[in-house]
Amino acid sequence: MASSVWKGMLTFGLVSIPIKLFTAARSKRIALHQLHKECNTRLKQPLFCPHCNRFVDRSEVVKGYEFEKGKYVVIEPDEIKKITPASGHNMEILAFVKASAVDPIYFETSFLSVPDSEGNKGYRLLVKALEDTKMLGIAKVTMHQREYTVFIRSRDNGLTLHTMYYANEIAHLAQYGKDEVNVSPQEIKLAQQLVDTLTAHFKPEQYHDDFQVRLNALIEAKLKGKTIAAEPEAPRAPVIDMMEALKRSLAATSGGKKPPKNAPKLKIVAEGSEEAAQPAAGASTGTHGRPRRRKAS
Repeated sequence: MASSVWKGMLTFGLVSIPIKLFTAARSKRIALHQLHKECNTRLKQPLFCPHCNRFVDRSEVVKGYEFEKGKYVVIEPDEIKKITPASGHNMEILAFVKASAVDPIYFETSFLSVPDSEGNKGYRLLVKALEDTKMLGIAKVTMHQREYTVFIRSRDNGLTLHTMYYANEIAHLAQYGKDEVNVSPQEIKLAQQLVDTLTAHFKPEQYHDDFQVRLNALIEAKLKGKTIAAEPEAPRAPVIDMMEALKRSLAATSGGKKPPKNAPKLKIVAEGSEEAAQPAAGASTGTHGRPRRRKAS
């Protein structure tokens, strides 16, 4: 069972709901470790103290703030507990706002909330209220030594929370959003038609990280003494006439065809064959046997 990252009370008005928070999503990537080229042994990064001129164990580590170059004030764990605000245990909803008024750029990390048994009714009432009104709750919660502002929204019969990027954390680019190019009504119409032909229902399971899939295929091939040859990438013609490019794209999609992908296809070939781009040795495991890996999902 997954471990909760926070446990406390969710409150609004006089209603208190005991809940637990769980991480809603995690990136899944194949981990490539740093190895010693000579023997394929995984390298370590020990902690070294230049003052004592020795390596130190993690049990000897404390945290501190550098207030001057080379000078630190040490912060003890019990001191952190003393200054933890009330939001460390109570997540109070401060306001409700229209969901449509919140730009998704403010969404940072997502969490799933689950009520304790005694909080089921209050939890369901809040889920239903947010769903019917299309509102988001805004609350504060402290975890991982930081106080977060969070959005609380109804999703799939539960409450999903998103930590919020603060306004001063959103990047501002002078060149972003500048409207300095004139487009004709005909170009706009063709672009809208192209959007219409590519419109589909959102099915998240259809989208994958192709690089991770190919990396996993490369690892599998090398473990079998093979290598992967990439087919040459087809050159792309520069866009000279926007109207012509839109017309060609529309013609391709209208016929049930989608524009070709630019990513090169992978071909697994036997090691040392003429098709191999380069003669590659099989996966070398040094003295540690078969390397561990995680398949991309």
